[in-house]
Amino acid sequence: MKKNSMYVCSNCGYEIFGRLGKCPECGQWGTFIEKEEETKKNIKTSKKSSGKPSRRLKEIETTNSDRIITEIEEFNRVMGGGIVRDSVTIVAAKPGAGKSTLLLQVANELARNGYKVLYASGEESESQIKSRANRILKDISSNLWVVSDNSLDNVLDDIEKIDSDMIIVDSIQTFTLEAFPNSRAGSPTQTMECAHELVNIAKNANRPRVIFIIGQMTKEDEIAGVRALEHLVDTVLIIEGESGEELRTLLATKNRYGSTGEMGFFNMSEEGMISIDNPSEYFMTKRMGNDLVSGSALTVVREGTRPIILEIESLVSDSFTPYPLRIGESMKREQLNTLVSILEQRGGIKLYDKNVVIKTTGGIRLKEQASNLATIMSMVSSVLDIGIPNDYVFISDVGLTGELKKVPSLETRLKEVDRMGFKKAFIAEGYGKNINVKNIEIIEKKNLKDVIQSVFK
Repeated sequence: MKKNSMYVCSNCGYEIFGRLGKCPECGQWGTFIEKEEETKKNIKTSKKSSGKPSRRLKEIETTNSDRIITEIEEFNRVMGGGIVRDSVTIVAAKPGAGKSTLLLQVANELARNGYKVLYASGEESESQIKSRANRILKDISSNLWVVSDNSLDNVLDDIEKIDSDMIIVDSIQTFTLEAFPNSRAGSPTQTMECAHELVNIAKNANRPRVIFIIGQMTKEDEIAGVRALEHLVDTVLIIEGESGEELRTLLATKNRYGSTGEMGFFNMSEEGMISIDNPSEYFMTKRMGNDLVSGSALTVVREGTRPIILEIESLVSDSFTPYPLRIGESMKREQLNTLVSILEQRGGIKLYDKNVVIKTTGGIRLKEQASNLATIMSMVSSVLDIGIPNDYVFISDVGLTGELKKVPSLETRLKEVDRMGFKKAFIAEGYGKNINVKNIEIIEKKNLKDVIQSVFK
């Protein structure tokens, strides 16, 4: 080992003098590699300050309203209302989730609106990209350029030649800069330096550009490379979805120009990523009139700022083993066990010899306490084998005492219930007086037993 050699963790970018077996930052083993010391002649020196005076904050004009709007409504929502013209966004997902597909659709949308778009790929050939485009795009715009190259220097030259307004880099871990010949593609040095170059291109005050960076993900579902990459960009988007299923969710885990946690829904098909503009219809089963099914209850969850009507399904069956099963496909087992205990103790329905299985239509995770009452009511419906009317919705948390609790954004949830044409909404007592909805009956109840008796008589 060389004296005073600097080593860097290839997983998180942690630097230290001397090699270690385990990284003290991320806890990974065997990830330290020697950091290449670049010669001064190879490193591009930054320009000196132009001496531009500082300005009062209140005098600076904002450009957030000047956004590029696409025809993909769910994408616009997650981005905060459109694409900011000098923004840098990372899109990451597992292989095959639809990263390249979605961005190729966005690129063609912008190209058809007169913007010059460059799609730079370090993974696929130009013919492979064209084959995907023929499959998912109805009309390929003449303003869409493609280059297949691992050299970011060549891509930067193409950006200037084309004078592109939008650049897609697929993926950042496959590109290199000539200024760092001793660092391989995907190393922390190459990844961060390539990202810095792209940020400088996007933030040029005289010629702002939109840049999307596709990032690879690790087995731990984190963006491959150094963690500082996420801090460098403006927006981080994650595409989630199980292989073999059509539903894809686009989640903003960071957004300097919009709400963090905003979620968009897409249907993955042969024609590409199809925006699900009304997810409330997607996440519940359509049933007509008196077509009642036991074990089903409706609630309203919030994904980001959007309320979504969601169907929760329960299956309660006799157990023939000493330890009944508790399976929550859409919730944590501890949460399911808590709700079962509340139902037994406060609702008077014994489940000690019953298997309980919970899932949601569409596979959305139950992360909010507002869905607890609907989850319990679906279990009651399954035990009694009595269907709940299709126009009933349950929006409340349930405490360990069996009392119904207030949930956040209740009026927003009730307005979505009203919009979708439901008739009755069960909520906690004392919170429905000042809510203005036209077509639904708000039923306030104090505790779980009152709700059970009201619904099942």
